[in-house]
Amino acid sequence: MSARDIKKTKVYQKSFELSTEIYKISKSFPKAETYSLTDQVRRSSRSVCINLGEAWRKRQYPAHFVAKISDADMENTETQIWIDFALSCGYITEDVCKQLTSQSEEIGKLLYHMLNNPDKY
Repeated sequence: MSARDIKKTKVYQKSFELSTEIYKISKSFPKAETYSLTDQVRRSSRSVCINLGEAWRKRQYPAHFVAKISDADMENTETQIWIDFALSCGYITEDVCKQLTSQSEEIGKLLYHMLNNPDKY
C-alpha cells in the first residue's frame, strides 16, 4: 500500500476537509492574530493529516502507528481549543463554532477507533 492509500480513508478525508474549512474561515481573522491564533489553528488542523500520513507508513509497527495516531488525536483536540478561542474573541459565530467542533469530534471518534483497533489498519 502506498501513502496515497491514507487519502482514501474517511478519517483523512474528513481531517483534510476540516483543515481546508479552517483555512478559509481564518482568512478573515484580524492581522493581529496572524502569528498566534491564525497560524496555530491552521497548523494544528493540518497536523492531523500529517500525523495520519506518518502513522500510515508505520502500520507494520503497531506501537509507532498508535503513537502517531495519538499525536493526530492530540492535534485534533488542540484544533478544538483554538476554535473555542476564535469564538471567544468574536472571530467566528456560534454556528460556525458548532459546525467545526462537530466535524472535529467526528474525526476524534474515527481516531479513537484507530487507536483501539490498530490491527484493522
